[in-house]
Amino acid sequence: MSKSRRTKACTFDKGTIARIISRDGDTCIFCASGRWPLAKKDFGAHIRDIAHVVNRSQGGLGVEQNGVTACRSHHQLLDNGNKGLRAEMLDFAECYLKEQYPGWDREKLVYKKGV
Repeated sequence: MSKSRRTKACTFDKGTIARIISRDGDTCIFCASGRWPLAKKDFGAHIRDIAHVVNRSQGGLGVEQNGVTACRSHHQLLDNGNKGLRAEMLDFAECYLKEQYPGWDREKLVYKKGV
C-alpha cells in the first residue's frame, strides 16, 4: 500500500534529516542549551532523533524549518510533556528556528490538502 500525500509531506526524508543534523551541529539543541539537563546514565541521551516542532499529527511538514535535532530523552519530553516542560521546550525550539530562518511562520509548516 502506498503512502498518502499527507504522510509523505509530513515525513522527514534522508536529505532533510542530514541537513537538520548539519545545521544543528550534530547535537541535541536542548542539551546544547543547558536548560534541561539529563542524568548522565539516561540511555536516551546518546540516541539522536529529529523532532517535529509542529507535530505530524497536526499536519506538521517534514521540512528543515519544522525539525530540530534532539536526543531521544529530550524528544520524549517534548512529545509527552510528562514533566510540564512541553510548552517551554516548544517555545525554545521555535525561537531557535526563528534565528535560523528569518520569517519563520508556524502556519506555513502545516500540510494543506491540494496545495
